[in-house]
Amino acid sequence: MSGIPEPDEFRAEARTWLAGAARPRAADGEWGSGSDSVAVFENWTEEQEREHTARVQEWERTRYDQGWSALNWPQEYGGRGLPAYYEQLYRGEEAAFDVPHRPEIFPVTQALVAPAIGLWGTEEQKRRWLVPMLRTDELACQLFSETEAGSDLAAVRTKAVRDGDGWVLTGHKVWTSGARVATWGVAVCRTDPDVRKHAGITVFLVRMDAPGVTVRPIRQMTGGTSFNEVYLDGVRVPDTDRLGPVGEGWRVTLSVLAAERLDSGSLGLDNADRALDLAGNLSRPLTGSERQRAADLHLRTLVQRLMGLRVTAALVAGREPGAEASVGKLYATETMRRTGDLVSELLGPSLVADTEEWGTYAWTEHLLGAPGYSIAGGTDEIQRTILAERVLGLPKEPVR
Repeated sequence: MSGIPEPDEFRAEARTWLAGAARPRAADGEWGSGSDSVAVFENWTEEQEREHTARVQEWERTRYDQGWSALNWPQEYGGRGLPAYYEQLYRGEEAAFDVPHRPEIFPVTQALVAPAIGLWGTEEQKRRWLVPMLRTDELACQLFSETEAGSDLAAVRTKAVRDGDGWVLTGHKVWTSGARVATWGVAVCRTDPDVRKHAGITVFLVRMDAPGVTVRPIRQMTGGTSFNEVYLDGVRVPDTDRLGPVGEGWRVTLSVLAAERLDSGSLGLDNADRALDLAGNLSRPLTGSERQRAADLHLRTLVQRLMGLRVTAALVAGREPGAEASVGKLYATETMRRTGDLVSELLGPSLVADTEEWGTYAWTEHLLGAPGYSIAGGTDEIQRTILAERVLGLPKEPVR
């Protein structure tokens, strides 16, 4: 297409293309049909994760090769130069088709890491990494969090020491999604311990199959292993794989985190809708308390979707959303909590005893997984600090 199509025209063309590339999603049918999974975090074995990742990569490559991916990127990277919100328009149409569910490693690669490389990478790095990541030939995970740093990402202790024309990385990262299938890890490292903590950080892209990289799955409450801890034991990284200037890693990291929070505003909506369906399909009348919880959750989903439209409006206007990203993340986390509260009240003992009844015991996956999102992508406390300082103008926390 030449120029920028009107949204309705774009959506119609997307539907036409999808109709030829994928099967329409089967109608939901009556309550009790199809899968009743409401898992927040996938509960796969490593083999299952690799098999599903390969299926998603095949679909993402089809999208890219036929001009329906990387929509807001320039043509030189396989994109079409469309406004950022056109990706959301496309996703809205794709939801009606039976395509593989994208686990977290895909938005991390395409919507977080690739834009950071586009912003901070050298021309050689852009040529080397952007197309393979946008096409998902190569996937990237985040080597950010550390046990010692808690919620303070700037307190990272993983060291990167200069050694000739490269660096040697030593440290330990946790809560890394997709580490088992990733080609690259974006590592936030301490390169200068003698300056204030935000100034002594540098970011590197690390080959996940490099000597000295060890991935160990972390067992979740649900029994699965979606997350991993990653050990970096004297890993050698060439200076050509450093992203951004030495000592500017905090700014690089912030560009990734901003995109992550922006992407998290729609979290939990599908499960909230499913919980409301559950309330409407019980074999008994709702109590007054249950009706109140259901009404509250219904209103929250409406507000959360309106907040998503506000973010889209900011993108349409050509500006980066600011506080909306943190507000959306906080609101989505609370929606997930209240979804669990409603389901717990509706199901009672059926929630904790597997009676093989459709849509009951499956909710344990939500209740055990939802609390993780009060930490993932920046804790609730961090989001409130951002809003307090940047919106309300309250005094900043002291810099240590």
